[in-house]
Amino acid sequence: MDRAFCLVAQFSFISGQIEVIFLPLSVHFQLAAGNKLQDKLSQLSVPASLCRWITHFLTDRRQYVRLGKTVSDSVTISTRSPQGCVLSPLLFSLYTNCCTSSHQSVKLIKFADDTTLIGLISNGDETAYRREVARLVSWCGHNNLQLNAQKTVEMIVDFRKVTAPLPPLALMDSPVTITDSFRFLGTTITRDLKWEPTISSLIKKAQQRMFFLRKLRKLNLPPRMLAQFYTAIIESILTSSITVWFAGATVRDRLRLQHVVRAAEKVIGCRLPSIQDLYISRTRRCAGRITADPSHPGHGLFSPLPSGRRLRSIRTRTSRYTNSFFPSAIRLLNTK
Repeated sequence: MDRAFCLVAQFSFISGQIEVIFLPLSVHFQLAAGNKLQDKLSQLSVPASLCRWITHFLTDRRQYVRLGKTVSDSVTISTRSPQGCVLSPLLFSLYTNCCTSSHQSVKLIKFADDTTLIGLISNGDETAYRREVARLVSWCGHNNLQLNAQKTVEMIVDFRKVTAPLPPLALMDSPVTITDSFRFLGTTITRDLKWEPTISSLIKKAQQRMFFLRKLRKLNLPPRMLAQFYTAIIESILTSSITVWFAGATVRDRLRLQHVVRAAEKVIGCRLPSIQDLYISRTRRCAGRITADPSHPGHGLFSPLPSGRRLRSIRTRTSRYTNSFFPSAIRLLNTK
């Protein structure tokens, strides 16, 4: 969620041009080759005994498939991380910890095997952005990571009235596809920062699950159990990443979301929290976590006034930035 905040915030307050490239890495990453993982863990002050245990855990692993009484031949998977292992995401994050951006106008956001590079283009100069892309490709090559060139896409965000075309970006001698929208951590982000595609997708999923709620109602389940089902299965979908997009949603989209809640209320027979109330409570809770964490990138935006009773408002020049998370969260905290 924090990565989605950072990405949308970069888009919201910049009035120039931003280029974003989404580079999905290969799901399987070769850790054992050259003991690179052990070297990286040692640099992070991980105890030597634990480094050796992890290396041994990943080396010469064998797996087989059992179906009833039939067992397949075992296969060695010594050069790949175990699929589904709870350690794999953590080890991958540690493995890529040293991959950072070296230019202040280019930001690198990483989440598991999804890598996003954001470049602020000033006066049509893409030099720093393209240099960082080439640097990232080179880093992946030296660290046994494969970029999925077929799934790599670029999105250009530019709210200026007059724009100049830029030369296409190439990745490993292949032109990168330019897209108008991209699904980032479950949230569809468009080049114009319109949230209708995300909201429509969430409503569609929620309405599909309303079918099961009605089926349970016909089985005469008590309202309390139906409400629990709604909270776990339907409300969780409607409020997915709600702190990112709700403030920028149109009145029509908000009414569409609330219509699903009202339909669920009629099925269950009791009142349910409104989408607006859920947004307010979750935004305040999320903002509280950020203010309590000095290491968070957005911690400095929550600056108290000399009185100590209110937070300093963020100056915004566009409605996009006004309706983004940080200005909205500060307004909500100031109206407690």
